[in-house]
Amino acid sequence: MFEYHGWISVQERPHANDDDGSSARLGEIVEGIQARIREIDSPYLLDLRWMNGEPFLHLGGFPNHRDEDVVSLFAEVGERAPGSYGVLHIRDDEDLGHENEVVVIRMVRGTVTEYTEPFLSPCIPALEDPFQG
Repeated sequence: MFEYHGWISVQERPHANDDDGSSARLGEIVEGIQARIREIDSPYLLDLRWMNGEPFLHLGGFPNHRDEDVVSLFAEVGERAPGSYGVLHIRDDEDLGHENEVVVIRMVRGTVTEYTEPFLSPCIPALEDPFQG
């Protein structure tokens, strides 16, 4: 199974100022991200909306197997909008070496890094009891 939950605050660049034309550029960036979301056409949560004048992307799902489109979309937002920040938590029992961990992918200033989530890992025994067979 592949469980994921995340969000991104989509920012054209750090400290964007409405007076410098960044609002128009941000609108174009958001249109490009929305087009990419339509291409993915996920049955899970994949929602980009404006809240209080700022665009936010929310992701969540629980398919049987890893969805590489979700992971690549997260990184792609950082490439398109290098001021963006957010996190994506992933639990993938088929990810060798990480099958008993929740991994957090962190985006800061558009740059993506990956860590083991210390509050939810190791999944057994933190989240689930060991298998009793």
